[in-house]
Amino acid sequence: MRQRLFAICAIVLAAALAGPAGLAQTQPAPPHQPAVHGTAGMAAGAPALPGQDAFGAIAEVVALLEADPRTDWGKVDLERLRQHLIDMNEVVLRSQVKASPVSGGLAMDVTGPGRVERAIRAMVVPHAAELDRMAEWTARADAIAGGVRLTVTARRPDDARTVARIRGLGFIGLLVQGAHHGPHHLTMARGDALPGHHH
Repeated sequence: MRQRLFAICAIVLAAALAGPAGLAQTQPAPPHQPAVHGTAGMAAGAPALPGQDAFGAIAEVVALLEADPRTDWGKVDLERLRQHLIDMNEVVLRSQVKASPVSGGLAMDVTGPGRVERAIRAMVVPHAAELDRMAEWTARADAIAGGVRLTVTARRPDDARTVARIRGLGFIGLLVQGAHHGPHHLTMARGDALPGHHH
């Protein structure tokens, strides 16, 4: 009994002498940090963030695929997801947006050169269809030189709050509406058909 007590005291003393860094290594990672790289855990003291958004998004999808026994690895297409994430980057960071108020909402000319234009067409057209399924507004995408005109209007023209919300959100705020992005990414990675998407 005395030897066991001595051993416990030695462990506590060693941890105290090691200071906060030594104690931090014995503590679990905060629960809000997701596992990355498809591993069950991280090395003690290692960074939890992947350092690049697309890398992290793909790592998260890979972890989901690996955890699902139904995954058909013969169909998995992570390159398709990578190309979509490149499109997202082009549209969010490199497109030009000219917004104009219209009756009941907003018209947004989203344009760019080369790869940016292709990314706009690949992303904004199917997203308009997603927006149009929502209860509060209607949306359509029309081809224009260099990109797409996205028009979003309130289903009820006299709904001043929704009209103001559309105009306040603008292009980028409307682009993030809906909870379909994550499921779409997983569907792409699985190699399943995704109607309306070009990847």
